[in-house]
Parts: sequence; C-alpha cells; structure tokens
Amino acid sequence: MNELPLFDDFERIVLEQRPLIDTRAPVEFAEGAFPGAVNLPLMTDSERAAVGTCYKRHGNDAAVRLGHELVNETVRRPRIEAWAEFQRRHPDALLYCFRGGQRSAIAQRWLAEYAGQVIPRLRGGYKAFRRYLIDQLAGPLPAGLQRLPRFVLGGLTGVGKTRLLKQLDHVVDLEGLAHHRGSAFGRHLDPQPTPIAFENALAYELIRFLHADHPWLLFEDEGKRIGALNLPAEIHRGLYDGARRVILEAPLETRIDITLAEYVTEAQSKWLAREPDAGLERWRENMLDSFRRIRKRLGGARHQELLRRFEAAWQHQRRHDDPEAHRDWIACLLVEYYDPMYAYQMARSPLPIAFRGDAQAVRAWFAQQDGAAGG
Repeated sequence: MNELPLFDDFERIVLEQRPLIDTRAPVEFAEGAFPGAVNLPLMTDSERAAVGTCYKRHGNDAAVRLGHELVNETVRRPRIEAWAEFQRRHPDALLYCFRGGQRSAIAQRWLAEYAGQVIPRLRGGYKAFRRYLIDQLAGPLPAGLQRLPRFVLGGLTGVGKTRLLKQLDHVVDLEGLAHHRGSAFGRHLDPQPTPIAFENALAYELIRFLHADHPWLLFEDEGKRIGALNLPAEIHRGLYDGARRVILEAPLETRIDITLAEYVTEAQSKWLAREPDAGLERWRENMLDSFRRIRKRLGGARHQELLRRFEAAWQHQRRHDDPEAHRDWIACLLVEYYDPMYAYQMARSPLPIAFRGDAQAVRAWFAQQDGAAGG
C-alpha cells in the first residue's frame, strides 16, 4: 500500500475548523482536546494501561503484540466502523494520536485496509498541534491584533454585558470560552473546560479573529481568572494594553431583572431539565455554596443577612411557585457586594473611557465605529 498521507498545516485546521478524530484513550481526551475533536479511541483506558505496563516491563515489541491481542479482529471492527462513519459524514476530517506515531498510524492503516477510506493523520499528533496553539498564547498579542482598536466592555453586575456582546460583531467572548459568568455566582450547570481545552479554544478564537479582517476588537472586562481558569498573562496584558473602556449602564431594577433571569429562573429551568425531581433543591445547594464563597468579603453580619433573605425567598417560592421574592436578596447582593467591588476596581483602572450609555446607546456607538472603519 502506498504511504498514507500526513497533514501539518495547523493554521488551516483552525481557520477551516476541520473535524478531528482523536484516537487517544478517553482518559487522555478528558484532560483536554481541540475544538471540533471527537474521541474515537484505538484503545480503551484499561487496554492502554495494560499495554503501558507491558512496555515498561518487557519493551516495545511485547507491548505492540499485547496491543494487537487486546484489540483483536472482533474488537477492532466496530472501532474501524466508527472512524469510517465519522469520515463519511466529515470528508475533510483528520486523525491523530498523542505523538502522531503508532496509534494513529495503525488506525489510519486499518481504515484504509478494512474500509477502503484514506484519512490524513496529523504529523506530530496532538503534541505538535498543541505546541502550535500554545505558541500563539506564549507572548504578546499577535501584531495584527495589537494594531486593532480594542474596547473593553464594562459595567455594574447585572447590566447585561454578556447579552449585549451577543448582539455585537467583532467580539471575543472570554466568558463563553471559559463557560463561566466570571463571578462567585457565575458557574453554569455543566463544568468549565479543563485548562488545556480552554487554552486550545482561546488560541483557536484568536487565530480565527486575526484572519477575519475585523476593524476592532471587543471583549468583556475580565480579571486574569475566570472561574477556575486563568487567562495567559501575556494575552491578558496584550488585550488591555492601549484598550479603551465602554461602560454599559442600566437602572437597578433592570439589573435585578437580568440577574433574576440568569441566576434564578433560567438556572432553575436547567436544573429541572436535568433532575426533574431534585433540580430545585440542587439549585438551592449550588446557590448556598456560592454564598459561602463570598462570606469573607461580605463579613459575617452581611453574609447572615443575605442568607436570611435568600431563605425567605426560597420558602416563598416553594409555597407559592413564585420566584419574584428572590428580587429582595438580589438587590441586596448587587448594592452591598458587587457595586462597591466594581467601584473599587474602576478607581484603580488606568483605561480611558471611550463611551458610556445604555444598551441602545452602546449599540449605536459601535455602529458608528463600524461606519468609521468602513469609510
């Protein structure tokens, strides 16, 4: 059989969002993968562990023999069919293992021999592609992004920054990539990605943004830490260096409305969809855990008062099937906790303010920036 193809145009993978077959074991995939990658392993975790032990004790040849015994004709057939079916649905798919060596080469050969389908595999595998992506995050922003006007969208908690970002162009959604709303109450029902998966996704986003010919860059005001994840220090510094701040404003009642929707009604709906019988109680436990996270900053008395208001609202909702009582503790949380913290951060920020206004005014202002860039 002719030598099977290799592929190492990593930038093209990102820009074309090529589908990827990750043949590593599930435990490796869970540590972090690439956007668009699907785990269709050559070996299960237990098979990989057995082969690894054999390799350490008896060497490579013995490990290869054991691998072929474990993934025998009967075992390999459904795995080959899974690769073949994926490629039939995604003809531009690529294949990789950790270093682009034995596992992906075996999968590539079996796919060609048994299914008659040829699929390129990544030269250097996961390790080489991961290094390419990490290199994009290791230094300052790429020159193309540094030259762009950059705007930081700020504003008090609950003004609807995330909602506004979804209505605007030229955005890098850092919280979306991190799957977190960036506050003590910002956890979603599903966990955040692993640090490796977050870095990979961030590198993808910056590469694609750079090549999309955007006239300016907008991102939400973030610290270096988003939930349990950290933005690479050089990227964080590069985004803010020379940026100007746009402040979104909204009255307190609007902020309470938005916070109630995001933290209570929408969150409860998601919990109930997952656990119809225990969803509301699980939501309550999650909220109490969030309150515990800010206990030191609140101080004992304010923390106890917030808990009292939260529990009163919870009991009211259980009795009357009405979440509106949660507005009371939300107002207290915004005014007593988030607003002073935001004022402190703003007083320390060196960024100049380019514009401030409500959502309609901010959308109009950015439309003017589009017009100026187009002109």
